[in-house]
Amino acid sequence: MIQFDLITLFPEIFESPLQESLLQKAQEKGLLKIRIFNLRDWSLDKHKTADDAPFSGSDGMVLKPDLLERALAAVRPDGDLAPVILLSPQGRTFDQPWATELSRLSRLILVCGRYAGVDQRAIDRMVDAELSLGDYVLSGGELPALAVVETVSRLIPGVLGNAESPARDSFPARLEPAQYTRPRVFGKVSPPEVLLSGDHKKIQAWQEKESLRRTLLRRPDLLLRFPPNADEALLLKDIKGELVNG
Repeated sequence: MIQFDLITLFPEIFESPLQESLLQKAQEKGLLKIRIFNLRDWSLDKHKTADDAPFSGSDGMVLKPDLLERALAAVRPDGDLAPVILLSPQGRTFDQPWATELSRLSRLILVCGRYAGVDQRAIDRMVDAELSLGDYVLSGGELPALAVVETVSRLIPGVLGNAESPARDSFPARLEPAQYTRPRVFGKVSPPEVLLSGDHKKIQAWQEKESLRRTLLRRPDLLLRFPPNADEALLLKDIKGELVNG
């Protein structure tokens, strides 16, 4: 069981995604607990102000450090060591190994950044890590937080309903081969005959080779990060020869 505490200026963004499909069922089973907190609830003025202009005079608004301090003090009382992660474009890029690390925790606090960012003093004092989904621009940290919740949740035993599913479903060192289903003929094209043969050994061999082919063509970086074994090296040699020969 893992608990996620989400701190955001826009709690409504989370309402539908967290009440659908896998995440809803996992919460009903008691495998996940998700709490959503509106950062403005800790504002002290009547306008519920959460941000202010930066001292630098640059564009944008900055989330106030005292506001986040009060929020975290309420969400994480003294003595609570639950890690705090800020969703931020300056953060470390999220990946499956990091998701696996986080899935071993019993609780995780996700702070959704907005506007021009969070006062650095709050980050230095209260944030354990900053996390980014990648090198592109979003309006805030809510969508990245949802990605973290789902990715980590899938690794919690029982969430997928199959003890083997998390390992099989984790981000692979090799891309999946192409998949086909009914109708057998679509747009005058049929699936590769081997997939219709019923010969499981031949199908497995085809899948392994096509997985390597797709990885080579689309994500060659994975072959550098996860070097091929002897059998894969032979298949890759065949694949490269086929590509050269057209």
